Amino acid sequence: MATLQLTASTLAVTPAAGQLEFDGHFYATDSGNIRAKVNRLIQTTAQATTSGTSIDFTSIPNWVKRITIIFNSVSTSSTSQKLVQLGSGTITSTGYVGSASTINSGAATTSHTTGFGIRADGAAFTVSGLMTICNVSGNIWVASQTTSHSATESGFGGGVVTLLSALDRVRITTVNGTDTFDGGSVNILYEG
Repeated sequence: MATLQLTASTLAVTPAAGQLEFDGHFYATDSGNIRAKVNRLIQTTAQATTSGTSIDFTSIPNWVKRITIIFNSVSTSSTSQKLVQLGSGTITSTGYVGSASTINSGAATTSHTTGFGIRADGAAFTVSGLMTICNVSGNIWVASQTTSHSATESGFGGGVVTLLSALDRVRITTVNGTDTFDGGSVNILYEG
């Protein structure tokens, strides 16, 4: 692998000391002049979950290795469980292996094969919390989520899916695909 060293004489403008961005990655040097790649953390624009049957985040760069989905009091019009789907060009709706559970006075678990599920026991429940999706290698992605549902129950779950090519989009929807969002917001963070 070749190393490119930039100096003030090779650039039209001198960059901030010790900092360089290349191909979506940020490189920096510490006080001992040791260069290392630093993971970038990008936050997109939050989207209201107050209408429609799905919320899409697209144009995710191919260097991304971890995505965090942030749910802020997300609710829907009926009882279908929330679902997160990944995609490459189009949304992948098959091949997921995973489950989601709730804990309140008892416990309940649901398997999911069409996305990464978030189980909330009723339309009145609002979902707040995080789902983290990480790249294992190639196009294999694993998910883990921990959520609170209207402060009366907790949810957790996880799963795995292999995409046909590089991930470039995330969709938040419901299992039946027809329940509409009617409250809250959602956002994502991604990093390489």
